[in-house]
Amino acid sequence: MSPSTGSPHDIDDENHDYDSYSPLEIPSSSSESKRLHSARVSDHDLRSRMPSRHFDENSKLLGFPGKVSGGYRSMPSTPKPGFSRAQSNISAGSRQARYLSRSSSWGFKLASAMNPGWVRGEAALRESKSSAIQDDRVWYDQYTSTDWVHDSIADNFRVRELRSRKDFRGRVYAWFDGAQGWILAAVIGCITACLAYFVDVTEVAVFDIKEGYCTQGFHVPKNKCCLSEEDCPLWRSWGDAVHVTGTGRETVDLIFYVMFVVLFSVASCILTLTTKTVVGSNYSLPTLDEDLGAAVGASSGDPESSARKSGMTISQSRDLSTPTAVTTYYPAAGSGVAEVKVILSGFVMHGYLGLKTLVVKSLALILSVASGLSLGKEGPFVHIATCIGNIACRMFSKYNHNDGKRREILSASAASGVAVAFGAPIAGTLFSLEEVSYYFPPKTLFRTFFCCIAAALSLKFLNPYGTGKIVIFEVRYITDWRGFEILAFVIVGILGGGLGAMFIKVSGVWARTFRRISLIKRWPMLEVVLVALATGILSFWNVYAKKAVTELLFELASPCAANQKSGLCPRRLDEVKETIGVLFVAFLIKSFLTTITFGIKVPAGIYVPSMVVGGLMGRVIGHAMQYLALAFPDSAIFKECSALGGPEACVTPGVYALIAAGATMCGVTRLSVTLVVILFELTGSLDHVLPFSLSVLVAKWTADAIEPLSIYDLLTEMNSYPFLDNKMRPIFTSELGDITPRVRGERIIDISNSPLVAAPKLRRKLQNLHTAGELDGGLPIIREGLLVGLIPAPDLEFALDKLEDEEEMFCLMAIASGGHSRDVDEGGEYFDPTDFTSYVDPAPVALDVHSPMDLVYQCFVKLGLRFICVHRDGQYAGLVHKKAFVKYVKELEHQERA
Repeated sequence: MSPSTGSPHDIDDENHDYDSYSPLEIPSSSSESKRLHSARVSDHDLRSRMPSRHFDENSKLLGFPGKVSGGYRSMPSTPKPGFSRAQSNISAGSRQARYLSRSSSWGFKLASAMNPGWVRGEAALRESKSSAIQDDRVWYDQYTSTDWVHDSIADNFRVRELRSRKDFRGRVYAWFDGAQGWILAAVIGCITACLAYFVDVTEVAVFDIKEGYCTQGFHVPKNKCCLSEEDCPLWRSWGDAVHVTGTGRETVDLIFYVMFVVLFSVASCILTLTTKTVVGSNYSLPTLDEDLGAAVGASSGDPESSARKSGMTISQSRDLSTPTAVTTYYPAAGSGVAEVKVILSGFVMHGYLGLKTLVVKSLALILSVASGLSLGKEGPFVHIATCIGNIACRMFSKYNHNDGKRREILSASAASGVAVAFGAPIAGTLFSLEEVSYYFPPKTLFRTFFCCIAAALSLKFLNPYGTGKIVIFEVRYITDWRGFEILAFVIVGILGGGLGAMFIKVSGVWARTFRRISLIKRWPMLEVVLVALATGILSFWNVYAKKAVTELLFELASPCAANQKSGLCPRRLDEVKETIGVLFVAFLIKSFLTTITFGIKVPAGIYVPSMVVGGLMGRVIGHAMQYLALAFPDSAIFKECSALGGPEACVTPGVYALIAAGATMCGVTRLSVTLVVILFELTGSLDHVLPFSLSVLVAKWTADAIEPLSIYDLLTEMNSYPFLDNKMRPIFTSELGDITPRVRGERIIDISNSPLVAAPKLRRKLQNLHTAGELDGGLPIIREGLLVGLIPAPDLEFALDKLEDEEEMFCLMAIASGGHSRDVDEGGEYFDPTDFTSYVDPAPVALDVHSPMDLVYQCFVKLGLRFICVHRDGQYAGLVHKKAFVKYVKELEHQERA
């Protein structure tokens, strides 16, 4: 920009180091002068420049010299394969030229689909509105975002080219292209079922080793060895097998039980820690797993504030080749549901969906569940299934190189995880719609349902439970519920929702206190050992706390007619009191163990453990109602049903247990319709759908009143995930201009004097973006104050890396109207690595500074934009990145809660 274009207040460029060169400074070589007058090429020319070589997800996303770096196996950040995504923190003079292949960018494709004769108007740049947020750097510099609009444009270009062929082969290609999504859904469903079968069978075989072994083989579980017999001669406890002088049989059983609990837990933790991932960061963030209280590497503080104090620029105040902080996380830890939600919302989390995470989490999950810790495998199944979907997308480039299309497959994959976890394909489809998916069109809904059906059918043929059923347990209630129980169901729903909300609050307090201890932060395995010791010692003495979570939930929900030998079927008043006491103790133990277990460094789900805690509470309430029915059989309420005889003639405690289990899980996760369908598919009873629905509704209302965040919202917030919630919109009272950062010379490319810009200057601008954390940002291209295009940072870095001699190069950023044709080589193809016009988006989305913030929110949520350009009276006024908008929304939410 020339100095006469605007006042010094228009653009913050204290050195007046302008981007473009005057006509006197343009090199006089013939090739460069011809490029100034060349016209935009045709569609055929653009397609001819598309190389065929592609890079996959093993390509390095973030790299720092001298730092731990690796190939992250995660969803790529942009639909363009083959990008070099290493941060440009090395000086241009020391950087080696890299010859990487690249498919055409979305801007390239859009330009070829538009009229090649577009001409930009010119106008003077007016004063831009000052930003209300002076600190315009971004939190999430270790994340990259995806732009679904650009992905859609790229896919439309691909489809248009595919359908342009009218011959027989072209029609076959088009048919196969449409069938790829269904093929992927079927493959993912089958593989997910096979892996779930392996986990289920192996975990059951290992779980009972803590108590003893079967003489027919160590791999035979107790239920198959004894065939439900109370006195089983084939089963030997460790107290019977190992004789220690002076030590009783029960003491030996306790020692072996605790030893195996600790052994399996430590082995699972060791496997989980092998997935440790270190991401370089310019700013410090919490760790990216469910260890809410952990810390990150040391940070040198705010670079911009320190630079301002010393009077230096950011680039002068520190070495750009070294990040100031590192973020450490373990992709195999926890359930992974919160991370899947963030990924499907449009942000990349490195390493969460890779092959290593899939293998390690599957093996570690077997050990963690077999250890007897208060955790489940249903949540990790969602993460595992999503990993399978992410890897399977590599089968077809249509999904491998386009995040928008890949997201459809990942939504279906997450649903198949719930389908095989609970044996509920319909609930799996609703789970993807209600919980994890960010964008769910009808086509994705149908494909997701197909994937769940494929997974359920495969699991049916594999028969992991040996019952011929796909559900984790099956309960059938013979008697119907009665009218006087509605009030009891409402009370159970209130208590379940309140219990789930309190679990969220206590989990946050536990994370901020115990996990902030320096020894626990430094040695995560120590926490696993302590939790395993507490689990083994407390669970051993209680028959219900000792059981596997799925087995215990089945016993709690079963009616006595189907389980006469269970201790949960009292027939006299004194037996009812004794049963209530034992269940209440188990409820306290499970509540405590579930709270301290959630967040340790092992694969752990919260779905079934929360249902078990609620089931224990519901069973206590059910037996209390049963006690009243037995104590007052002639009362007006119980008189009619007491005449039928039997302890469950009036009240079925198992119904209360299952209703409370669903209500508590609703309070923890805030699932609603999905939970009702899960409970229905577990029972197959249409008679009890109304009580299930009523209790879940009441539980959700109660939980929202006590704690507005679900457990996954809490994880997203405390781990600083860049998640823009599309279900809860804050109340905005500002305009777009209030959050638009001031225009800076190093944040734009000014071509007012010439469309040629020096490559070293572009490299410095790119480094400024990386320093501010905008690895996926962009540089607007300005001509006389008008926005004429935008080049994304990954595209610019790729283009600069292809230059042989970056120090001496000038790059073409725009095409002049009119002119001559391009130079071509002998083969008829034009090659010019300094022509960056194919990387430029000629029509970036732009809004006025006075646009309401609700419109900005809808653009980011509904359109999935990566950034929005801002103009004022037609003049460029700034750029707002999605990650900066997320930061603003989170600040608003915190203010509303305060």
